[in-house]
Amino acid sequence: MIKKIAILSAAVFTALALYACAPGEHTSDFFAMDTYMSVKTYGVDAAETVKGEAERLESLFSVTDDVSEIGILNANGRVEASDETIELIERALYISGMTDGALDITVYPAVRAWGFTTGEYAVPSPEKIEELRSLIDCTKVTVDGNTVSVPDGYMVDLGAVAKGYLGDRVRDILKNAGITSAIADLGGSIVTVGGKPDGSPWRVAIRDPNGDGSVGVIEVKDKCVVTSGGYERYFTDENGVKRWHIIDPATAEPADAGLLSATVVGEDGVLCDGLSTALFVMGAEKAEAMWRKEGGFEMILVTKTGDVLVTDGIIDSFSLSEGSPYELKVIG
Repeated sequence: MIKKIAILSAAVFTALALYACAPGEHTSDFFAMDTYMSVKTYGVDAAETVKGEAERLESLFSVTDDVSEIGILNANGRVEASDETIELIERALYISGMTDGALDITVYPAVRAWGFTTGEYAVPSPEKIEELRSLIDCTKVTVDGNTVSVPDGYMVDLGAVAKGYLGDRVRDILKNAGITSAIADLGGSIVTVGGKPDGSPWRVAIRDPNGDGSVGVIEVKDKCVVTSGGYERYFTDENGVKRWHIIDPATAEPADAGLLSATVVGEDGVLCDGLSTALFVMGAEKAEAMWRKEGGFEMILVTKTGDVLVTDGIIDSFSLSEGSPYELKVIG
C-alpha cells in the first residue's frame, strides 16, 4: 500500500517569531496559490493589496482552475492570454534554455500522473513513463503575440515560476507604496524590501531537509530567497522509496541527482524560483558549472552526503546552525 505523506511546510521560513511587534509593524497571513503566505511591512499596511495580487495572478496561472488562462490552454491546446501570462511563459522558456531543459513547463502530465495535484499517489508503469516522456518538451510551446498553443496531449504548468513572479510584483507594490522595510514569505519564496527597520539585514533560515529546524541562516537585504526541496511534497511507495513532486523532464520521474534542497538568492524572483527547481534537477556538479558560466545568482545546495555547498558571493552572509551535522563547503 502506498503511504501518503502530508504536504510539508515551506522550504524556507523567516526567523521572526522571537521578536515582538515593533511600532508601525503590520503583519498578515493568508492562503493563496495553494500555500500559506505571510507579509510583514513597516510604516504602511499593504497586506490586502498583496493578497489581492496573489489571488489575481492565481486566477491567471492556476493549473487546477479550469477557467484560468493556463487551465483553458491545457483543456483546448490554445488560449488568448494576458500580457502577464505571456511574459511568464517566455521567461520560463528562457530559463529552460539556460538550464538545458532542467526546467520545463510541460511536465504537468507527469506531475499529475504521479498524483501530486490530485493526491492519488501512484507509481506509473514503465509504459506510462515512456508515454509521459513523449509529452515533455517545452520547445513545442508556441507563443504568437498573445496566443499560446501546445500540441495535443501537452499541458503547461507555471508552478515553478509563478511565486517568483508574484514576489517581483510584491516588491514593486511595496516600494511604490513608499515601504522601505518589509519581508514576505510566499510559500517558500521569500522577498525582502530593504532590511529591518534598524538597518540590519533580514535573517532567513534555510530549512533542514532531514528534519525540523534549519541548516543555517542567510542574511539579506533587497533580495529574493527561494528554495526547492524533495521534502516539500512527497509520498513513499510500496517499496519504501520516497517519491517527491519535482519531476526530472528527461525521465518523467521524480528528480534524483543527489540534492535534498536547492536555494537560490538574487534580485530576480522569477529567475530564483525557476533556477531553484532546475538546480535540484541538475544536481550539484551541473549546478556549479552553470553558476560559473551564467552568474547573476548565488546558491545554497544541501546534498544527500551531508554537505552544504555555498557560493562565495554569499558565504560571508551565511552561517550554519549551531550543532549542525552538515559540513560547509564553499564554491568559489
